[in-house]
Amino acid sequence: MKIIDLITWFEEWANPVWQEKWDNCGWQVEPGVLDEDAGVLVCLTPTLAVMQEAIYLKNAGNPVNLIFAHHPLIFTPPKSLRTGDAIGEMVRLAFIHNIGIYSAHTNFDQVNDGTADVLAQLLNMKEVYPIINTQPGLGYGRVGLLAPSLSLRELLTKIQTLLKPPNLIFSPNADLEMSVEKVAVLGGSGASFIPAVSKTGAKVYLTSDCKFHQFQESRDAGIILVDAGHYATERPACQALARKFATFNLTFVHLSNQDEDFRQFLF
Repeated sequence: MKIIDLITWFEEWANPVWQEKWDNCGWQVEPGVLDEDAGVLVCLTPTLAVMQEAIYLKNAGNPVNLIFAHHPLIFTPPKSLRTGDAIGEMVRLAFIHNIGIYSAHTNFDQVNDGTADVLAQLLNMKEVYPIINTQPGLGYGRVGLLAPSLSLRELLTKIQTLLKPPNLIFSPNADLEMSVEKVAVLGGSGASFIPAVSKTGAKVYLTSDCKFHQFQESRDAGIILVDAGHYATERPACQALARKFATFNLTFVHLSNQDEDFRQFLF
């Protein structure tokens, strides 16, 4: 499959026009690879480490010519591209090594089998629907039922086992033996959706990047807020996307080994 055909297929599924106004989905760097057979390295965030990985794989004989990322390389248009600047260096290496960079962000968050659905599927949630609908068949986050229901302790253990976050944070004074049936999930920064989650009747909300007062807000709304970290809640969607790409029998598909959580915790 040519890169142009892969991107055409993807954009029919998760159209970049669905992105938020502040977002920058689609091609970040296209150095002339559209008509080449697709060799894809999938990652969460396009960093210099991921680019070096792509170059290493290519030099080792793997036909990598596309970094397919969830997060955009460029959010705000840069005023200049210079040596020593991370974005400038990514662009320079992309053209030298003929490796494109494409991002699917808030458009991928909304679709079926996107970032939120993958979390819901990992937790085996049933009767799933969006926290907020954006248009028919699309929406942010997912709400659904656990079947069977779990105690909060069992649910937290399941989240820790499946997502492997370095630090799992949850609301204080929670009864760990309480039964949980209805759960909401949203990968990445989802604290702004707390008011919408409260209207769904979900007892637990799994997301990330939550601040001190957002835990207070969720407690006041009767929600147990669970913060598993940005990387842990979105990396599974990258894994699922790599598996989906592999079904197309591309010349090369690989999930990045250099993708990283940019935080460390002292145990």
